[in-house]
Amino acid sequence: MIGKLFGWLRNRHEPARIPEALWRDVSSQLPFVSCLDSDEQLRLRRLAEEFLAEKEFTAVAGLELNDAICVSIAVQGCLPILNLGLGHYGGWVGIIVYADEFIIPRCIEDEYGVVHEYQELASGEAWDGGPLLISWRDAQMAGDGYNVVIHEFAHKLDMRNGEANGMPPLPPGIAAAEWQRVLLASYDAFCAAVDRADRGGEETVFDPYAAENPGEFFAVMSEAFFETPQRLRAEFPGLYANLACFYRQDPAARMWPPGSTAPT
Repeated sequence: MIGKLFGWLRNRHEPARIPEALWRDVSSQLPFVSCLDSDEQLRLRRLAEEFLAEKEFTAVAGLELNDAICVSIAVQGCLPILNLGLGHYGGWVGIIVYADEFIIPRCIEDEYGVVHEYQELASGEAWDGGPLLISWRDAQMAGDGYNVVIHEFAHKLDMRNGEANGMPPLPPGIAAAEWQRVLLASYDAFCAAVDRADRGGEETVFDPYAAENPGEFFAVMSEAFFETPQRLRAEFPGLYANLACFYRQDPAARMWPPGSTAPT
């Protein structure tokens, strides 16, 4: 199934409004959206409507696409650009939605020039200049620090100036050298924590997959920034501050205003 299947969107020359019942149903299942104030929710809703009018969804592997799936992905994907604008997702249009995890063929060349081909099971994938792939089963797990949609959209933001390496185009308020210093220091500390966990130590607070490389670290920490911001701020305060400047949002303050008690 391909294209824009929403009856309320079809044959319009401008973004159509997401029906109230559909918006409430989708947003109520996403705690990081429910905590937005009324102005933020309205702006996110309008941004998602523009996104839906611009992008093209494709369902594969037996999944039957419906409005709720598309709106949920649009809302989660637009949260990172709430204060940045839809232009940050320019240059690509396709979103491919699988029912579950999917296989991606890989090909790498080792240091001796030998090419190795293998298959990798994935829950999401972002292609530079191309489509974004999402497992709907994984997308429904959003809410407690794991968010495949935000993860892949963070990669898209990272790719705006080349490969996904944790160094996206930065706003004037952040110097590239300072961003890289904080990112790499936080990344090294996390990799050390993963090593300790592998040797039988305490499990890491965040997904160990973040230790793959700085690009994956940026994407996983972006998940945490929006879903479990108090954990990220406690673990890596400098990184949290940089992400707050980058995304122009402060989810920890939004979820737990001054004077309230944030969970640990």
